[in-house]
Amino acid sequence: MSPTQAIRSPAPAHFTPEALKFLRGLTRHNDRAWFDPRKPIFERELRAPMLALIEQLNHALAAVAPEHIRPPHKTMMRIYRDTRFDASRNQPARPYKTQIAAWFARTGMEKTSGAGFYFHLSATELLIAAGCYMPAPGQLLAIRRHIVQHHAELRALLTSKKILAKMSRFDSDRAAPPLTRLPRGFSVSDPNILAAQDLILPRQWGVRASLPAEAATRPTLLKEIATRFALAAPLVAFLNTPILCDTAKSQQIEEIMSQKPNKPHETRKKPVETL
Repeated sequence: MSPTQAIRSPAPAHFTPEALKFLRGLTRHNDRAWFDPRKPIFERELRAPMLALIEQLNHALAAVAPEHIRPPHKTMMRIYRDTRFDASRNQPARPYKTQIAAWFARTGMEKTSGAGFYFHLSATELLIAAGCYMPAPGQLLAIRRHIVQHHAELRALLTSKKILAKMSRFDSDRAAPPLTRLPRGFSVSDPNILAAQDLILPRQWGVRASLPAEAATRPTLLKEIATRFALAAPLVAFLNTPILCDTAKSQQIEEIMSQKPNKPHETRKKPVETL
């Protein structure tokens, strides 16, 4: 079944101009006094269409990445921000995010980084992305080692004409700039590392596409996202492979340790008292 067949639906989910109007207002008035009386608008114009869209994207992912199918209410990200550190950073409290977003994590990686599929809608942009964004240190090392052994495969994925016709690479941003030298434990004396040098310097790997926010108000929204998710699915699978291997090894070690019999405690004999 092709991605196009998987996403057919009698009523494709998309947003209305009222949703963009709400997001523009939230950007200007990021406070509870503005949001609370307009929460019914948020529920109707943003949350409900978002859950419907995620449900239909799940059907599309069934054809290309079934491991990333999750319940819509768990895939949709919260609109509420963590404001605990705003005061210490001399920032005004902004209790809400200015975009509505969804993250399709892989099964078993819901609470870790890993690679997955993502999109968000803000007042100015529809962002569609796939890959591994700022992985945890252990995952980062596992991915780099995997790239060294399979650098030709990753290079082919990142330079695919089909992908680049719809998306562009993201290797870095201000939060995670690439390294300027090889990471510790990697030496150019290894021919594979030398060949993969430019691919292991980044701290994240993926592709993304930025479309005008108005694209989210068209019936073609589902196809726009699902087509890009399907193109990026092999890249997401590549990045998750070493993480899954590491997880499996850790589980095997834990099972072995749990089955190892405990060494009985030796009891010391009390010395015999003599008169």
